[in-house]
Amino acid sequence: MISDQLSSGADQPYWAGLLEGRVQLPRCVGCGKWHWPAVWRCGECGSLEHVWHEVALEGKIYTWTRTWHYFEGTEAFDLPFVSVIVELPEAGGIRLIGTMQSSDNDVSIGMPVTGSIRRISAEGREIPALVWSLEEAS
Repeated sequence: MISDQLSSGADQPYWAGLLEGRVQLPRCVGCGKWHWPAVWRCGECGSLEHVWHEVALEGKIYTWTRTWHYFEGTEAFDLPFVSVIVELPEAGGIRLIGTMQSSDNDVSIGMPVTGSIRRISAEGREIPALVWSLEEAS
């Protein structure tokens, strides 16, 4: 299975979900704390039980950077590209990294974004990745 090739650790369900077109994150059964990165044991209550919940790809930009030069693993991106860390309120404020769909946007901390899952080429292999877009003003 390709998700086994992406990770065999505690985060393997995350990668399996991305391959199926959804984001799922772990939450402790004992105390309800969301965990990311994924853990085998909850640091809050010690529970070994976690349930993976599907979460909406909606959040706010926590931080961002615009990259103007290639570095290893980014050769498939058009330059410049914008990397963002997005805070997901539905998942206890967990933050996930991805890239903006367009590098033409003026982005700032706190802007609302929605995400999608795409396949990208990184270091010669195709992997799922999060791509974020600014929410349309209503």
